[in-house]
Amino acid sequence: MKTYTIEEITDEHIGKKGTTDRDRFDFELKLDVLGEMIKRVRLEKHLTQEQLGKLIGVQKAQISKIENNIKDVRLSTIMRVFYALKTKVKMSIEFNPDSQVEFTG
Repeated sequence: MKTYTIEEITDEHIGKKGTTDRDRFDFELKLDVLGEMIKRVRLEKHLTQEQLGKLIGVQKAQISKIENNIKDVRLSTIMRVFYALKTKVKMSIEFNPDSQVEFTG
């Protein structure tokens, strides 16, 4: 029986890296992972969604949306969540000057 890596399966069913579908998939996956990380830390701190929401000044529904990647959330809100959870955040941004970025309105 042949085995496949996650990368091979993703390439075949979503598309190769650099394609629009794959870029969209990778982006959504990162948002899902971020939401799951927030949920995990919240639960480790024994906080309900309502309690975390009160700490940062939003409704419980907003915390649920963040954890479940239901809607776009401002970076400032995400940072307030991590601050309230007393969690250290490290960010890394890579820029490839050879790649073209297109903006459409």
